[in-house]
Amino acid sequence: MAIDKHITPMLDQLETGPWPSFISGIKRLRDQHPEARINEMTNDLLGQLEHSYETRKGYWKGGTISVFGYGGGIIPRFSEVGQAFPKSKEFHTMRVQPPAGNHYTTAMLRQLADSWEKHGSGLVTFHGQTGNIMFIGADSTSIQPFFDEINDYGWDLGGAGPCVRTAMSCVGAARCEMSCTNELKAHRLLVNNFVDDVHRPALPYKFKFKVSGCANDCQNAIERSDFAVIGTWRDDMKVDQAEVKNYIADKGRQYYIDNVITRCPTQALALNDDNTLAVNNRDCVRCMHCLNVMPKALHPGDDKGVTILIGGKRTLKIGDLMGTVLVPFKKLETEEDYESMVELAGTIIDFWAENGLEHERCGEMIERIGLANFLEGIEVDPDPNMLSHPRQSSYIRMDGWDEAAEAWFERQAEAGK
Repeated sequence: MAIDKHITPMLDQLETGPWPSFISGIKRLRDQHPEARINEMTNDLLGQLEHSYETRKGYWKGGTISVFGYGGGIIPRFSEVGQAFPKSKEFHTMRVQPPAGNHYTTAMLRQLADSWEKHGSGLVTFHGQTGNIMFIGADSTSIQPFFDEINDYGWDLGGAGPCVRTAMSCVGAARCEMSCTNELKAHRLLVNNFVDDVHRPALPYKFKFKVSGCANDCQNAIERSDFAVIGTWRDDMKVDQAEVKNYIADKGRQYYIDNVITRCPTQALALNDDNTLAVNNRDCVRCMHCLNVMPKALHPGDDKGVTILIGGKRTLKIGDLMGTVLVPFKKLETEEDYESMVELAGTIIDFWAENGLEHERCGEMIERIGLANFLEGIEVDPDPNMLSHPRQSSYIRMDGWDEAAEAWFERQAEAGK
């Protein structure tokens, strides 16, 4: 069916650059999709977007919309210029949780796409910054039928609002030789245990879990999540000296001196005269650079586990925060190990829910009340690995120093160190 297409000269310019344009994708739905409803909806969407470019104003406003039993997972968008663009006057976005590690089959993707074209606009984003699959563009009457359909074959809404948000994990051991833990299991256990906090917002603000299998941190967990699980190892790095020599034979000593040896942040590497690599494992900080440059020669050790960091976030009330080490090393092998990780996460969420201010992330609460008070509240003993930077003042109080030192050595003795 022919439709009266909106003239969009400003949007057309976005298609002239060297990179793929989202405008081209929307136009394909407008011009080529067999369903008239989607043609009309995307046509009015383009018209409103062109109008926004012309006036330099946004015309979407929020509201309240949900599916039965859920308090979040949907971002309402109502148009303030709906009379001019009636087919896109309601253009809500639904957040759907991805599988752990973003492992899909083509059958899954086709099934989701078919359901969305039946009920929505056909526009999908894999994935938003939240980690969700973003189904963009449905009216209020289509939200519940679409959710019911995809929920019947195994999908669930993600988090939106002051709640536990959708968790993310890297592809992990399924494809990456640097993996140091079972990322997918950690991801699913955390999500499954806090699913009520995902769907029924009742927290001061958002709380994010992210799991990365090594310190490459492909999920940006340290920068973007309140509870970051990072794979690591605590024994010696494994070195295949024959492969080291193969690398050097290929590109020469100077290349690896310039790109590996001198770039070690703690100068823990040395290239011997016989082209073997010497590693001072005591000084290694697991930055992963040398392993990334020489993956055939260098591998994580055998004593693998995770480091848990707390409080990472982007700018909100205060500037960006990196995660603070809470658990320097934790084995994740037995069911009891995983259970204790989930219990720690629950303790942190409960403490933050009781002590956090409105619209305050967990890291901002820690900055406000102090790390010492936070550790006392969640009953975790202090550890030198929790220090993010040295004290700036040389004048410190020594109250209780002897008792704290004695307690530290007792804990070390109990741990067999």
